[in-house]
Amino acid sequence: MGWHATGTLRTAAVDVARVRRDTPASERLIHFNNAGASLMPNAVADAVLAHLDMERCIGGYEAEAAAQPALNDFYDAFAALLNCDRREIAYVESATRAWDMAFYALPLKAGDRILTHESEYASNYLAMLQLAQRLGVGIDVVPSDGDGQIDLDALQKAISGESRVIALTHVPTHNGLVNPAAAVGRIAREHGLIYLLDACQSVGQLPLDVRGIGCHVLSGTGRKFLRGPRGTGFLYVEHSLLQMLDPPFIDLHAARALPAAGFELRGDARRFESWESYVAGRVGLRAAVRYVLELGVESVSNRAVALAATLRDRLGAEPGVTVHDRGATRSGIVTLTLADEEPTVTAARLRAAGANVSVTVPDAAPLDPHLRQLGAALRASVHYYNTDDEIDRFVGLLVGG
Repeated sequence: MGWHATGTLRTAAVDVARVRRDTPASERLIHFNNAGASLMPNAVADAVLAHLDMERCIGGYEAEAAAQPALNDFYDAFAALLNCDRREIAYVESATRAWDMAFYALPLKAGDRILTHESEYASNYLAMLQLAQRLGVGIDVVPSDGDGQIDLDALQKAISGESRVIALTHVPTHNGLVNPAAAVGRIAREHGLIYLLDACQSVGQLPLDVRGIGCHVLSGTGRKFLRGPRGTGFLYVEHSLLQMLDPPFIDLHAARALPAAGFELRGDARRFESWESYVAGRVGLRAAVRYVLELGVESVSNRAVALAATLRDRLGAEPGVTVHDRGATRSGIVTLTLADEEPTVTAARLRAAGANVSVTVPDAAPLDPHLRQLGAALRASVHYYNTDDEIDRFVGLLVGG
């Protein structure tokens, strides 16, 4: 699929020298923790710091007024990134809160059923459990196919007359697979089901076209592969679904009071926003989206996925190293274990040597039987500003002790 953010196909190679100059910490760190939080490029950090300095110098409200061009462009930037209308975008402070705002707004009642996959992220599943307890909705967990992704035949068979929602994590936090989001979208549309896609680990490293995917709701974060600031996120809600959704809480930004104790919700996705927000973060997240659009999402994705494949190959050739990734299509996330060292110990050792990784645990995806059996694992997640030389040095640090 081509990327049409500027009306042309963007498949040129990433200028690695340029993006590493834009990422000063890459000179001293091997940062393979992009699925946790990427290193911000200068353009993003400068945007955040400049706005904070303006708040310091002229005041918070006044700085927000001065930043209106960038704040307004936030919605256009995400519309270009996701191939949607700016009115379908909301700023929310995290991916989980964005997902929650849409999920708790769904018109569900006792007896309705939610379909999800074994790879579902823990926070999303906890919300489902809460609604099961609060409303009496049911949860149907669709198993994986032989590659570890959602089994599409099993999904079809699990749909019943009580099914209302499909909730799927696009790229699970704990392994390398990419779920077939567009195929699930076709099934959801065929059966008239609402489709929520958690794109927390895919936005910024994979092209996302919400029209092509067919999801009604998509949530994501700024800090991971988008390379934005922490404490930022976004929500896409298809306009046709909007009038069905009653936000779990509102304020004078999301709605307006009417005479006789009534109120009227906003007519766009910003009914899920709050009046008070991290303005510098919004400015920074907008800069992050514009940065990746300039590079070309297809180019960024091709490089990240290729680097991850190289890392898996190098790791697979090392005695005592086991790679645990699954999926017919894989992302920039690589999970592994060492035969003679606990993942938390390995992560601390690597960090002390200047290589950042993280550790994934079964609590991150409590429905996944493979992760429960595996236990903790090291997660090394690469991005387009990483290099083959870093992969070689990382493997050396990993196995060299």
